[in-house]
Amino acid sequence: MAMKARIEQLLGTLFGLVFLGLAGVVTVETVSRKLFNVSLQGADELGGYALAVGATLGFSLALLGRAHIRVDVFHDRLPRPVQVVLNWLSVVSLAALALLLAYLAWFVIQDSRAYQSVAQTPWATPLVYPQTAWLIGLIVFGVVALFSALRATALLLRGDAAALARDYGPRSTKEEVDEELEDLKARGTAAEVTR
Repeated sequence: MAMKARIEQLLGTLFGLVFLGLAGVVTVETVSRKLFNVSLQGADELGGYALAVGATLGFSLALLGRAHIRVDVFHDRLPRPVQVVLNWLSVVSLAALALLLAYLAWFVIQDSRAYQSVAQTPWATPLVYPQTAWLIGLIVFGVVALFSALRATALLLRGDAAALARDYGPRSTKEEVDEELEDLKARGTAAEVTR
């Protein structure tokens, strides 16, 4: 479990740094436009790249935190064995999708390299650079999803339905409320320490 927390912390930090950097660029862009009537003419381009990379990091974070949206209207009403199979199937199908996305992204980069594609912006950034960052994010998502699928499969084969439901089933309302209360308590404690 400590490894999972470290991975979540690393991915969360990277995610935050990407958007903190983007916020800095947008701030400089806004101030320079307002005060000096000068534009960097690239904040929107960087915003698109940040969104692409941030989304791939977010995919991994959502998987680790069981935050991907699942339509679970009937899930709790189904027999326990069906729930177990659906939980396993959801993580395995997500892993297959993640690996497919990384595989297809590789071909996008190869096309960009072959055609020497550049962004249709004043910077004319060679697309292979931001696409490589995007691919790395998709590979991370694929690896996280693959290890999750392998672990879920091991739990299924062992017959550990409780662990499979706990780690890969949809989060209950009670779990979400408890998590929010813990976060609130941690923030309150952190605020008291900083006073």
